[in-house]
Amino acid sequence: MQQNSIETRQLEALLDFYLEAGVDSFPGDDRVDWFELTRQQAALRQQGQEPRPAAQAPSGPDTGSADARDTRHSQFAPPVKTIPAQPIAPSSGQPAVIPDREIVGAARGLAATAATLDDLRSCLEAFDGCNLKLTAKKLVFADGNPDARLMFVGEAPGRDEDFQGKPFVGRSGQLLDSMLTAIGLDRSSAYIANVVPWRPPGNRTPTPQETEICKPFIQRQIELVNPDVLVFLGAASAKTLLGVQDGIRKMRGRWMQYPGNGKQIAAIATYHPAYLLRSPLEKRLSWRDFLSIREKLTSQ
Repeated sequence: MQQNSIETRQLEALLDFYLEAGVDSFPGDDRVDWFELTRQQAALRQQGQEPRPAAQAPSGPDTGSADARDTRHSQFAPPVKTIPAQPIAPSSGQPAVIPDREIVGAARGLAATAATLDDLRSCLEAFDGCNLKLTAKKLVFADGNPDARLMFVGEAPGRDEDFQGKPFVGRSGQLLDSMLTAIGLDRSSAYIANVVPWRPPGNRTPTPQETEICKPFIQRQIELVNPDVLVFLGAASAKTLLGVQDGIRKMRGRWMQYPGNGKQIAAIATYHPAYLLRSPLEKRLSWRDFLSIREKLTSQ
């Protein structure tokens, strides 16, 4: 009985993930080129015509009556509660875009126009080149003190961050706060942001295209903050912004240089707090990293 309960919860979690990712049906033998469909709809809008609603995903070949199919499935699948489809964010009125060099170039140009952090936030709010904006509830721009000497950069926001519009406010954020307190600091002593400012559906990893589109904005954000010490929380943000390929185990604790606004910023990578929650034994290594961060701040 307990095993069936566990399987049911796992299946429900999987269905939740699919729904948040926009998957609400099973594909059949016929395939739909949704990129081409998006192009066709955009062309119709340019001509002043209202495109027809996208067709539902085709069903697979008929394998018998609906009752027969349901009977066969129910013999093997545990009972699952009905999960209503999640509404798409209001910004989804914009058609999805296909990530390409033109979009990345537009992101670079827009980010370069920002003279202040407020300008940069406004640029991101107006930018429709990243499809993650279509499913996210809020833009997760930053938290903390923009005049701080210390800046943290993670990869992407999660569920709690998406609800509140601030980075690192869930369990991993609470752990980060505790780590800061341990070295005599708090959020007023640091500035916190992510490479990707919108939550990927289901907390999946951002695609390389999504990361590349968002990269100019975080680069400009670092330029405007111009910290003395830059800390990458996890390997993903370090790889994106430093161009290194080492894993976090090999990279962490090693001081590097990040090209800042007229200076070389001391940069270091450490374990992401979410990883520490899953692997608490690694906290001892992060503690060493944070002691090194405190020493670097003191010596500069």
